Amino acid sequence: MEGGIMEHACTRRQLITGFGLTAMAVGVNHFSGTAICLASSKTGGDSSTGATFQLPPLPYSYDALEPHIDMKTMSIHHDKHHAGYVKGLNEALKQLAEARASNEFKLIKHWTRELAFHGSGHILHSLYWTNMSPVKTKPDGILLAMITKNFNGFDSFRLQFTSAAASVEGSGWAILAYQPHMKQLVILQAEKHQNLSIWGVYPLMVCDVWEHAYYLKYQNQRQDYIQNFFEIIDWDEVSTRLASVI
Repeated sequence: MEGGIMEHACTRRQLITGFGLTAMAVGVNHFSGTAICLASSKTGGDSSTGATFQLPPLPYSYDALEPHIDMKTMSIHHDKHHAGYVKGLNEALKQLAEARASNEFKLIKHWTRELAFHGSGHILHSLYWTNMSPVKTKPDGILLAMITKNFNGFDSFRLQFTSAAASVEGSGWAILAYQPHMKQLVILQAEKHQNLSIWGVYPLMVCDVWEHAYYLKYQNQRQDYIQNFFEIIDWDEVSTRLASVI
């Protein structure tokens, strides 16, 4: 498998806590938070030296989300696409470490962009796998109360999130996040993993709507994919993430 499997993956709470420590935005800015988490494990990366990150394992089997997401798509998406972002992230870190060692920064613009794109791809995918589950759950408690308050009810929230996911361009994502300065939930789009964010948000739930997320089963039917995504959201995990940051 390209990129390998991480033997000592971060716990979900470690992951979101790492994000919280950075208090930065959706996308590349979460990289530092994840570094805090991964560096504490035996296989974690160190951005100061260019040490490598590894692909975290899925929290369930490849066929666990069927019929909503098929086994083949999960295998390709995780083992190839996510692994590709890990590989690109490691290469960017390596090149930046070499630039620091040599005091040669001619390609700083290129490798900073590579760090942003691949680092954000790695982080968002790590969140994506863990905010889905084969076990049916429902939003409740503080999460449901905030959704109701901030979006005028769950149905309105679902329509806004679905619309955001359906309309985002490029290698896009729809993201439910908590904005501590506003003290409210917000729905954002991310293009190319690292674009269109608000500084300081904590991601709670992310939906990958790039073509490779659904090209085998859904082909060009993005709306069908998004509707089925709502059938496999792990609302307990989303609640745990929210509780970690409010």
